[in-house]
Amino acid sequence: MKRRIRMAPVLALCCGTLFPPLQILRAQSNAVTQKVEQLAKQLKLTPQQKLKLVPILEAEAPKVEAIKGDPTLGNVQKLEQLNAVHEQIDPEVKSILTPQQYQKLQEIRQKDVQQAIKKKTS
Repeated sequence: MKRRIRMAPVLALCCGTLFPPLQILRAQSNAVTQKVEQLAKQLKLTPQQKLKLVPILEAEAPKVEAIKGDPTLGNVQKLEQLNAVHEQIDPEVKSILTPQQYQKLQEIRQKDVQQAIKKKTS
């Protein structure tokens, strides 16, 4: 019994350092939600399109953020990996969006990449 009591603070400390605090996770989730909402407005999605597209974009977001935040990758490698992630979901996205909306999405993605590169070189 005493051993369990002694282990409790150690486990709590380990869990606190191994797993991000809940507030950080919520902040990341809110940031993703805000980005997706902004994208939905820019693309002028219908409610049906939004219902189908939002889960796809929310699933893609952590992959994109991980690539952008990876300090071991160079800019060219990041671009290649981001393009690969986008290509994976593109068939499904194309089936949801109109050609004009899809073109706008491509422009938004390109602009985001250019801004990220500018940020890196500044």
